[in-house]
Amino acid sequence: MSVPVFDGHNDLLLKLWRARPEDRDRIWLEGDGAGHLDLPRMIKGGFAGGFFAIYIPSPPGGGDLDKAMDSPPYDFPLPEMIEVADAQPVALAMAGILMRMERVSGGRFRIVRSVAEIRDCMAKGVIAAIMHIEGAEAIGADLDALYAFHAMGLRSVGPVWSRPTLFGHGVPFRFPGVPDTGEGLTDAGKDFVRACNALKIMVDLSHLNEKGFDDVARISDAPLVATHSNAHAISASTRNLTDRQLAVIRESGGMVGLNYATCFLREDGKRSEDMTWEPMLRHLDHLIEKVGEDGVGLGSDFDGAQVPAPLGDVTGLPAFQQAMAEHQYGTALIEKLCHGNWLRVLERTWGG
Repeated sequence: MSVPVFDGHNDLLLKLWRARPEDRDRIWLEGDGAGHLDLPRMIKGGFAGGFFAIYIPSPPGGGDLDKAMDSPPYDFPLPEMIEVADAQPVALAMAGILMRMERVSGGRFRIVRSVAEIRDCMAKGVIAAIMHIEGAEAIGADLDALYAFHAMGLRSVGPVWSRPTLFGHGVPFRFPGVPDTGEGLTDAGKDFVRACNALKIMVDLSHLNEKGFDDVARISDAPLVATHSNAHAISASTRNLTDRQLAVIRESGGMVGLNYATCFLREDGKRSEDMTWEPMLRHLDHLIEKVGEDGVGLGSDFDGAQVPAPLGDVTGLPAFQQAMAEHQYGTALIEKLCHGNWLRVLERTWGG
């Protein structure tokens, strides 16, 4: 089967930023046979759109995280905070890459700022892109840059990646572990959430530690959303959400996007791609049980993580949907998981 998929998170901008500038258009428009996403494969896989992350990579050093994830247990300390002056040029470059992707796409890719625009894109077969920031290092405590990025099209932001910012604290990469790993939002972080609410920018809870999560829940007037997180009850990673957190999200009318990263799916916490569809379906079952059929979507982490071998890349989405159908998910539920729930929560968050 093939249902259009609106996805909660990808790191294609990071992949393109790391490529030689003269190669970026070719990688985007034609593909290079690497990673998970490019325009031809998105079209083939039924990828209708999603959140395109602007992410500031940490400086080299600190050990081989991927190697450690192959042999749990592991416990990596949080990287150092990145200064605003160092982060802003990278964030602006990635925003520019996203805008260029739109410009060179021949009308097949569009940056969107409303649900009406997403629906229009889906009706016309145009891929809809939400500008998202994962880790707000490029925004200073004065929040001026938040308004500038909003004017560029920013409609979703995570206050942290898995390192501290001026606004709060991320969880370290630890398995086994719990998300209660440090202090909550700073005073600047609380102001940040209020400003995002006023601008109708979605606040992403993925990577935020538990006390920060609770602070956002107390402050925010929008549905609570974790764009790419899984169930801690199944895989005891610090990155996954406890049943208590899932209940808070459900109470807010929010949602969770299933993360395809193997290390957050597997019970043993390993990074190995050698797995069946079963862990993905098991997490979906648990998330649906705890958050409800209207509160679960997909948040792939394409081009930012190792994904299960049966999926491979974005062209594996129809096979994933077939696995859902064979798991006795009906067509209506599959449509909610693949795009309907994202449109619902964004409509509530952004308005109209």
